[in-house]
Amino acid sequence: MNRKKLQKLTDTLIKNCKHFSKFEVNCLINLFYNLVGEVTERQGTTIGLDRNAFRNILHVTFGMTDDMIMDRVFRGFDKDNDGCVNVSEWIYGLSVFLRGTLEEKMKYCFEVFDLNGDGFISKEEMFHMLKNSLLKQPSEEDPDEGIKDLVEITLKKMDHDHDGKLSFTDYEQAVREETLLLEAFGPCLPDPKSHMEFEAQVFKDPSEFNDI
Repeated sequence: MNRKKLQKLTDTLIKNCKHFSKFEVNCLINLFYNLVGEVTERQGTTIGLDRNAFRNILHVTFGMTDDMIMDRVFRGFDKDNDGCVNVSEWIYGLSVFLRGTLEEKMKYCFEVFDLNGDGFISKEEMFHMLKNSLLKQPSEEDPDEGIKDLVEITLKKMDHDHDGKLSFTDYEQAVREETLLLEAFGPCLPDPKSHMEFEAQVFKDPSEFNDI
């Protein structure tokens, strides 16, 4: 990508991106095109990271291992549902993923956990996610029973209006009382170590970039 085009893209993206500086947006655009590889821009085709490439980044860079959650994170980034994360979705997604406010992170996590997109986290969804993210103990007779108990305990703690499912209001209230509940159903944000390493690597000293 030539410098002029990069400059224009950076200027466009920085307008709606309050968590990154211009230099950082620049670095993330460069990283995006490195990850996508040398793709020739053809009319009508979107250049972006497909599901596998994106999940690979979540796994290798941010240590995520839960397939179901990684899939949902991909959907959270891919706002236009076209099956790939384009450069603006990459920048805006990372903005919340790395530096979002609590409000932004709550909205993002809730969308990840609301598997069918109906605006609620149901018992079934909790069961699937918890079953997926907990390690199976070989000694247990019926691990499903333990997960069902966990779902009931979670509901008791988070379901403020007692309707047997979590609305965003329930979830928000519970997280504000206890921030550890933000990722109650699985890790969908980077842990502090991989977060720091990613930023240190990508936002290196400007002088180390020969040609941004």
